[in-house]
Amino acid sequence: MTETTIKTVEVKSVLSKSNLPVCEYSVNPYVGCTHGCKYCYASFMKRFTGHEENWGSFLDVKLWPTIKNPGKYAGKELFIGSVTDPYLPQEEVYGRTRELLMQLKGSGALLSIATKSDLVLRDLDLIRTFPQARVSWSINTLDEDFRRDMDSAVSIERRLAAMETFHRAGVRTTCFISPIFPGITDVEAIIRRAKDHCNLIWLENLNLRGSYQPVILEYIRKKYPRLLPLYLEIYSRKDRSYWELLDARLKDFTSEIGLDYVTNDDSMRRPFDAPPVVVNYFYHEQIRKSAGKEGKRHA
Repeated sequence: MTETTIKTVEVKSVLSKSNLPVCEYSVNPYVGCTHGCKYCYASFMKRFTGHEENWGSFLDVKLWPTIKNPGKYAGKELFIGSVTDPYLPQEEVYGRTRELLMQLKGSGALLSIATKSDLVLRDLDLIRTFPQARVSWSINTLDEDFRRDMDSAVSIERRLAAMETFHRAGVRTTCFISPIFPGITDVEAIIRRAKDHCNLIWLENLNLRGSYQPVILEYIRKKYPRLLPLYLEIYSRKDRSYWELLDARLKDFTSEIGLDYVTNDDSMRRPFDAPPVVVNYFYHEQIRKSAGKEGKRHA
C-alpha cells in the first residue's frame, strides 16, 4: 500500500469562482486525492502545487477562515469535489468537508457533491438541509477486479448502496458513468443496475491526455491486448467512430427500457420520482480549457 504524505495548509478561502460548465463556485477541501485513479485528469494539479510525489500519494488538508456571510451563496451552484474527492478516507480524521457543510448550513447554497465513497452517508442528514442538493457517484464498471486496477476507492457495491440510501431519503442522485473505457465499460449493465436509485445518469468518455495516456495504454496492452488496436485508433489516430456508434447504440437501448436520452442537459427540473434521464455529457474540451485556471485557484 502506497504511503501517503499528509500536511495541513492555510488558505484564504475554500470557495473559488469557477469556469466549469456545471457550477458558479468550485469547492475542494483537499489538494490531491488518495484514490489515485490511473485515469484522473485532476493530476494536472501537480503543476500548480509543487508536489513531486506520485499522484495519489500526497494530500494537503485545507484550513480556511470561517466563511463570512454564507447567505451570499444563496441560490448559487457550488460543486464540491471538482479536483479531489471530498470524502476520502482521511475525511474521517480531518472532517474538512463536514466543517464546510456546517459553515454553509442555512445559506441556501445549491450543493452538488461528487464522490467515489460511501463516507458521505455520515453527512446525509446535514446534506438534506440544503435545497436541491445532489450527490453523484462515479461508477464505470461492475467488475471489482478492473475497479481495483484503476482506483483504491470503496467497492462499486458500496457506492451503489450509498446512492440508494440517499435516493430513498429524497436527495437527488447521479450515477456518473465515467470514464467509459472502450470495450471494457458495460454501460448498459450499469444503467440497468442504477436506474431505480438515481435521478440522472451521466455518460463521459475516457479522455487520454498528458502523463496518464501511456500508463493506460500500457495497462491495455498487458491486460486487454485484444483491445489495443481499438485504443490506438481512438487515442493515437483520433478516430471518433467508436463514440458515435456507442451514442447510437445507447439511444436505442434507453428507448427500449423507457428512459430519455439527451445531450448536455442535466434536467434536474424533472419531478423527483420521474425515471432518470441519461445524459451524454462529454465536456472534456471545456474542462481542459478551464483546467489551468481551476488548478491555480485550488493550489
